[in-house]
Amino acid sequence: MSLMQRLLYALVFAASFAFSSHASADTNDFGQCRQLFADQSPPIVLQPQAKETRALCFTAFAVLHSGQSRTPLYVAEKLNRKTLQTAHGKRTDEFFADARLPLSERAELEDYNGSGYDRGHMAPAADMATPETMAQSFSLANMVPQAPINNRKAWARIEKDTRKYVLRAKGDVYVITGPVFDAAPSTIGSNRVWVPKHLFKLVYDPSANKTWAHWIDNHDAAKAGKPISYIELVKRTGMDFLPNYRGS
Repeated sequence: MSLMQRLLYALVFAASFAFSSHASADTNDFGQCRQLFADQSPPIVLQPQAKETRALCFTAFAVLHSGQSRTPLYVAEKLNRKTLQTAHGKRTDEFFADARLPLSERAELEDYNGSGYDRGHMAPAADMATPETMAQSFSLANMVPQAPINNRKAWARIEKDTRKYVLRAKGDVYVITGPVFDAAPSTIGSNRVWVPKHLFKLVYDPSANKTWAHWIDNHDAAKAGKPISYIELVKRTGMDFLPNYRGS
């Protein structure tokens, strides 16, 4: 993408997105997009990297972004049969650094170049119903460094299976996806973007009162195993993703 195109994208996205740019310990500041969360209640996060967070609202997904890791801590979506049946299939593949984030907190395209890692979507491009939301999904605020074969095979299967479930569900399904880092994460690029040790995808279907989570290591030999329970995911991540959920 040329410099002029990048500047145009920055202007368009800055003007068209509703968002909160307030960075504080109040990680629930999603005033413009609370409808994307179950019961309009964003997750409660108790993690060290949650000290430098910004709540970003996109049209079809919400991001809690960490200025320490320069990645999302989680990305939330609300999906249903209608949105997926009208999904905009053609990928734009025009990745961009999110201009709403300060330079000191965000990843840049150059950080991924030659790193050996894919720019792994947390809210998948294939979930997006319109050209606008498809374009928004290529923000680096929606990306983590992901092992390439993992991203294109095992993780892609998890994303596909999630969409298959949503197409069978009776109503809205809430999906929260994110990275998990170890105590001393490896990094990529001059901005030292953190590389996750694991990835997770939580699926919650209120109409069926069902929830489960996929958990996978972030390396190319990783295989998708049996889903784990919601309680187990909370233990592993230190996040209460569904504050009002009382199941297991």
